[in-house]
Amino acid sequence: MTYDILLFLHVVGATVLLGTGAGIAFFMVISNRSQDPRLIAHVAGIVVLADTLFTATAAIIQPITGYFLAKEVGWPVIEGWVGLSLALYVVVGAFWLPVVWIQIRLRSLAISARDAGQNLPPDYHRLYRIWFACGVPAFAAVLAIIWLMLTKPPF
Repeated sequence: MTYDILLFLHVVGATVLLGTGAGIAFFMVISNRSQDPRLIAHVAGIVVLADTLFTATAAIIQPITGYFLAKEVGWPVIEGWVGLSLALYVVVGAFWLPVVWIQIRLRSLAISARDAGQNLPPDYHRLYRIWFACGVPAFAAVLAIIWLMLTKPPF
């Protein structure tokens, strides 16, 4: 029973991380393509809220459920595929934490441009490129973690 509950919570957390990450990326990229500060300010506001409510919650729950799940099954936590998953999780966090700050800054810059009736400033475009560049390895690492969880390769 405990295993089933932990597994369920862990899979839901992984799904939320992957789904929210993909959704946030999609909406930010599409709104950015418009170059409309009004649209970007609105979408970035939703993205920041979604990251706070969903991604942050799942990011906290994942290592907790993963730890207890590994202990329940008897997998070594810092070895093999579990250890590699944890290392990749650290990589995801290293890219995700700056992305959170960047999203807040992108939202603020878009709001300022919208309120002033101006185009997006150069700082917005520079930060957006960094945001995008951080998202690629973070998303790839999440996919790799899910692959490791599903296949449990022997290392």
